[in-house]
Amino acid sequence: MYKNYIKRILDFSIALVALVCLSPLLLVVTVWLHLANKGAGAFFLQERPGLHGKVFRIIKFKTMTDERDADGNLLPDADRLTQGGKLVRSTSIDELPQLVNVLKGDMSLIGPRPLLVQYLPLYSHEQARRHEVRPGITGWAQCHGRNAISWSEKFKLDVWYVDHVSFKTDMRVIIDTVKAVLHRDGISQEGQATMEVFNGRN
Repeated sequence: MYKNYIKRILDFSIALVALVCLSPLLLVVTVWLHLANKGAGAFFLQERPGLHGKVFRIIKFKTMTDERDADGNLLPDADRLTQGGKLVRSTSIDELPQLVNVLKGDMSLIGPRPLLVQYLPLYSHEQARRHEVRPGITGWAQCHGRNAISWSEKFKLDVWYVDHVSFKTDMRVIIDTVKAVLHRDGISQEGQATMEVFNGRN
């Protein structure tokens, strides 16, 4: 009952109220990032797989420039991540535009994080089960290591959530996410600006 009906109603209602209440902050951050990103814009849109692997376009605040090397290739993430972007990422403000994805039904407030489309053929059968629920702005893996844990650990936590979706579990995720954000835990993997690329083995 909760997983199939109540969860979606709560998602829509909370996302709508949050967008209205946070609109002044979102406006300020949009202008700030537009300037900090050296003309690269304030928003990042990318195709991601959602429920049952259906692809949608995720919306995030952009935390990097589009600077390239002499051959036209994008510079490494660490070189393109701006000071403003670091602050926005560390406080998870970059995730707030995804409330629009929640309203549209592409995402849930809580669920496995939507990853790259290119990873779809690399998942094992068990790992692919993460797509049995809508992806979330935050999730069980996000408050148990975020980007600091390995891919295999992350997928195990995602599948655990799929098998234990409930109002109680979601409340635990919200509380633990607030703690993780306040302590700025697991923002990146050691030696990485964000998260290393998944290659089907790590």
